[in-house]
Amino acid sequence: MGSRRKARECALQMLFSIDVSDIPAEVMVRLFWSELNDTDFDEPTLDFASRLVIGTSENKDALDERIQLRAEHWRITRMAVVDRNILRLAVYEFLFEQTPQTVTINEALEIARRFSTFEATQFINGILDAIKNDLEKEGISNDSKNDVELNEVESAI
Repeated sequence: MGSRRKARECALQMLFSIDVSDIPAEVMVRLFWSELNDTDFDEPTLDFASRLVIGTSENKDALDERIQLRAEHWRITRMAVVDRNILRLAVYEFLFEQTPQTVTINEALEIARRFSTFEATQFINGILDAIKNDLEKEGISNDSKNDVELNEVESAI
């Protein structure tokens, strides 16, 4: 598993905890890293995960709006906590990171396969694909910006 996947999984765990506890993101990040005794995380991995958590938390309302537009017949508050946070994390990456959107979708689906259900993985894929198409229509696409991460994902397969 690549270091960025580990970072995303840690970010998801922190976002899940924030969602169910209302602990501020900055506090959760400090708590999470202080409790984790794993030396497998280098500084860039820690920084990436922390940036994802804080950025996703700060932009939660805007992310939820985008998700809600594409989650037909589903209120975001009725989604499973893990699923809505996988979606938030991915949409944050679409908008604010240089990760190619196809890589972001692939990573979100791999994480969903690990932490959620088969049906949820299909649901997440449909919503993320629709949001990706919306962003492309708006002229927002990262798919040609970062071949390094694409190569990392392809080499991990």
